[in-house]
Amino acid sequence: MARKRKAGEIEVPQAPVASTSLLPQKRHYRQRAHANPFSDHDLVYPASPEGMDWSPHYPNRPDRRVEFADIGCGFGGLLIALAPIYPDTLMLGMEIRVQVTQYVTDRIAALRQQSIEAQVRFDVQENKTEVDKPPELVDGGYQNVSVVRANAMKFLPNFFVKDQLSKIFFLFPDPHFKARKHKARIISPTLLAEYAYVLRPGGIVYTVTDVEELHLWMVAHLEAFPAFERIPDEEAAKDPVTPHILNATEEGKKVERNNGRKWLALFRRKDRPTREDR
Repeated sequence: MARKRKAGEIEVPQAPVASTSLLPQKRHYRQRAHANPFSDHDLVYPASPEGMDWSPHYPNRPDRRVEFADIGCGFGGLLIALAPIYPDTLMLGMEIRVQVTQYVTDRIAALRQQSIEAQVRFDVQENKTEVDKPPELVDGGYQNVSVVRANAMKFLPNFFVKDQLSKIFFLFPDPHFKARKHKARIISPTLLAEYAYVLRPGGIVYTVTDVEELHLWMVAHLEAFPAFERIPDEEAAKDPVTPHILNATEEGKKVERNNGRKWLALFRRKDRPTREDR
């Protein structure tokens, strides 16, 4: 059962199963493909965003707030891809499955350690031309990404204040094919109100799926919600994040290997109405 986090309390992930200089192997983190968001889970969450201590997640960025949220981040492929591209932006993955969250925690820890080792080698060899690690491991050092085990369908406003986020990602969410399961879909009128609350005006919601029916469902609900407007496909294709949301995640790569199709839709948060507009 979920419980509120006490003041100053933080859920500290377990130590990595291997040396942090070695990337974790998925075979050590067996987990079901999906989890029931309505089941009771042993989750710890803050009573409010002000009660969340982010320092264990971003020890080098204590003065910044999270701006990107990957809901149901899976194995963290998008976070890892975007980290060196936006080194000054804090990104958070939210994942409900225990072992998958632990995998992402260990993966980030390993990449941070690799970046430290690469920086040390660079400092030693600063008068030489060769560096044996790619520069993206040094730039930012993956200090701007982290993950929490959380049920975003229930507790998103417990982590983020109004207008905090600039990007929210819903990549290959559980389609919940049966009609009686549609209430568990990550896009619904009730949840859209929460997404609109934490997303700042001009912020973007990114959706990708390999299930056309789910794509049409998400588009229909987002278009019907007054706080969002769809970004034209031509503009969406030019968004610098688009190639990564299509291809960086493990699920996206799986669809690619199987020659499947991906449906993309981006929506922009409209400006909040002023008193004169009401």
